[in-house]
Amino acid sequence: MNLLFNFQKKIKEQNLFQPKDKLLVAVSGGVDSVVLCELCKQAGYDFVIAHCNFQLRGEESDRDELFVSSLGKKYGTEILVKKFDTVKYAKENKISIQEAARDLRYSWFAQLAGSRESGVGSRESGVGSRESGVWSQDAEPIIRDYLLTAHHADDNAETLLMNFCRGTGLHGLTGIPVISAIASVRRPLLEFSKVELLAFAKEHKLEFVEDSSNQSSEYTRNLFRNEIIPAISKVYPQVKENLLDNIHRFKEIEHLYSIVIDELKKKLCKKKGKEIYISVKQLLGYQNKALIYNIISDHGFSEKQVEEVMKLAGSESGHYIENASHRIIKHRHWFIIAPKQDAAAINIIIKESDKNILFALGTLSLEIVSSINYKSQTANTGVCLDAKEITFPLLLRKWKTGDYFYPLGMKKKKKVSRFFIDQKLSKTEKEKAWVLEMNQKIIWVVSHRIDERFKITEKTKLVLKIAVR
Repeated sequence: MNLLFNFQKKIKEQNLFQPKDKLLVAVSGGVDSVVLCELCKQAGYDFVIAHCNFQLRGEESDRDELFVSSLGKKYGTEILVKKFDTVKYAKENKISIQEAARDLRYSWFAQLAGSRESGVGSRESGVGSRESGVWSQDAEPIIRDYLLTAHHADDNAETLLMNFCRGTGLHGLTGIPVISAIASVRRPLLEFSKVELLAFAKEHKLEFVEDSSNQSSEYTRNLFRNEIIPAISKVYPQVKENLLDNIHRFKEIEHLYSIVIDELKKKLCKKKGKEIYISVKQLLGYQNKALIYNIISDHGFSEKQVEEVMKLAGSESGHYIENASHRIIKHRHWFIIAPKQDAAAINIIIKESDKNILFALGTLSLEIVSSINYKSQTANTGVCLDAKEITFPLLLRKWKTGDYFYPLGMKKKKKVSRFFIDQKLSKTEKEKAWVLEMNQKIIWVVSHRIDERFKITEKTKLVLKIAVR
């Protein structure tokens, strides 16, 4: 069986794309991407070629661009070329040249493949003319269903080893995905070795260009490709085959792992509106950081914040950690994962710097003023408290059964539920009630009554004014 037969077989088995689909092939000019073009041509697929000129190798980069452009005539297809100032982008974003090239490449590809609504193929992307087989600046946008890259089995083995040394989690050990969500990427050569691709190129007398930087071990992948894997091969000759076998094993393990994690999430995570409640005791009982990470990562928290979550478990109520969009709040025996400043949230952390907080009943505003300028306020929509007695952060939340406080004017505590009965609140009014809490002490049953312990006295110097709009 030849490479073309196996190529078509893998595409069908893995359902990568259909014969009628329009394809965009990423071509550097090297043997891998040239072989991919030839296979697509022989298989009868409808494709155009995209080439990135990162302008990193001077005349050689321009040579590669001209070579790829010449493939347009050979295959009777159009060529899209994009020049990037990669060095400038890397400096501006404080990332490596490799990362910069990847970001720029896939950002452009995302515009071209599977982007029917985005006006793909911006005019700045094109060079040359349609007659020469190169996409013209004045040509209509070229819409493709999928982007094909020429990643092969050797790339996959290198990626696994690099990720292992880098210290990625289990997912990083599953190698390069054959199907990616990024720009509708498909990698139909992932099952084939470099040796097979070179043999195909030789058999069909395919011309290609060599990237001189591939011989340098300055870049991480080249170091693994040129030095580390060959050195390991002297001890373990089958190292590439073994790495590829491990990729398949890790994929199966990850599949089982995800099933178990999903079941544990269902058991531990109780959803209430837009918030997630997790028993601190239950979660820590598993003594498993990976489980904690899998839960919090769904809400944008990083692996480094797992330790913070574990420390939070021993903190007092009201303490929290946060990221750009969510907070994990310690509330009594629970962790509560809540969106920040979301009117739908039912547990909202208030920091001392917060002035206006959006919640279900409206906007809560806070202001600290001198008692000299203070005017007594105990209306339902606004109250004043002794700021000296208040410690931030505060927790604004829906009331719960079991809550109690010391209603203003009383020396004994009263359950909030009993207080509502005495106030003759309707069921609907009770359901809508909120409390403002500090260190498990309710300081205000919002829009109803403050707590006696936090009232203004003759000794008060600073006043915390709170109002609901």
